[in-house]
Amino acid sequence: MIQLETVNPISPALMEDVGMTWHTDPDGQPYVAAEIVVVTEAEAEAYYTAANELYDMYVAAAQHVIDHDRFLELDIPYNLVDHICRSWEHDHRHLYGRFDFAGGVDGLPIKLIEFNADTPTSLFETAIVQWALLKANGMNEAAQFNTVYASLVKNFRRLVTGENDPDRFGEYYRYQNILFSSIRGLPEDEQTVRFLQHLADDAGFQTDFCYLDEVGFLEEQGIFNPQQTRFDYWFKLYPWEDIALQTDGINGILDDITRNTATVILNPAYTLLFQSKGILKVLYELFPDSPYLLETRSEKLHGKQQVAKKLFGREGANVSIYDAAGNILTQTSGEYDRYQTVYQAFAEYPKDAQGRNYQAGVFFAWEGCGLGFRRGGEILDNLSKFVAHRVK
Repeated sequence: MIQLETVNPISPALMEDVGMTWHTDPDGQPYVAAEIVVVTEAEAEAYYTAANELYDMYVAAAQHVIDHDRFLELDIPYNLVDHICRSWEHDHRHLYGRFDFAGGVDGLPIKLIEFNADTPTSLFETAIVQWALLKANGMNEAAQFNTVYASLVKNFRRLVTGENDPDRFGEYYRYQNILFSSIRGLPEDEQTVRFLQHLADDAGFQTDFCYLDEVGFLEEQGIFNPQQTRFDYWFKLYPWEDIALQTDGINGILDDITRNTATVILNPAYTLLFQSKGILKVLYELFPDSPYLLETRSEKLHGKQQVAKKLFGREGANVSIYDAAGNILTQTSGEYDRYQTVYQAFAEYPKDAQGRNYQAGVFFAWEGCGLGFRRGGEILDNLSKFVAHRVK
């Protein structure tokens, strides 16, 4: 059974003071749990190692997809293939991603569920809120696997230092600037993006923020804010797969901008290869003996309990769990039916005394850098709770 400690919750007012306005879920319950997961140093180190090893495997799998033209198997829209290959060839910086794991505590082995490579969901909670929760309860706030803040600052600096020491940023910086954008009217997205902007400020960049509907695009010049300032980098919190579906021509404009100018879009388009759950089957093909990977195929697995999910589904939507005989045990509806399905062997989550499941999320920014947990049912959906941790 997973080990928990009860703590005093941070008040909604204090949550809002630190910038977290999404502290209450639609069901009226607090989003951040009043318990924390206790992990050992060995367990934290194992999560760190798993994230680092898996990232290298993802890079190899993405190269395989590009070399063998397997984009269709990953449900990659044809109009994004050039974007993907160009960003991969130019080695544009991948700022962050979050690995979702089953196991890792209570004696259960770490198993990869998926990699949210272009999704910053729970970034603010992992980096700031769980640290603040320990501090507010008089605990040692450093007793966490949590270097998200410092790791992301260094990764922003690597945009200009490349493989060189990010602490030498001042030697390479030539006043490059970054524009940050999110959709108007989505406070969680906006605060997360503004947090990333703050990290880029700390890294030493000139930055600005505007909403997506305010951004200007010129094929031969680049990307602009409403004041007509041109930006070298543009961070957009908007999924690449949704850009491909837009009918306003934005995908073609971005294609021209990245082809004809030095503008770099963050996260880069190639992260869509990592984001697609179709790459899980490629990983299993290439690394079948990895202790972190579950058998994953495009067709149903024979005689095994398994999970069916859409290649670009989010927040537990359009997921089905089958028993070994092929009967559906539980399932969710959603808006992602248009995408292909992948079948992954079932992995057991650690549970608490009430039978609730805990999924570990490990952020990656150059290396594994932060652990947090989501708590929910057999399928973790948008009502799952965030649970902080402490390393004992």
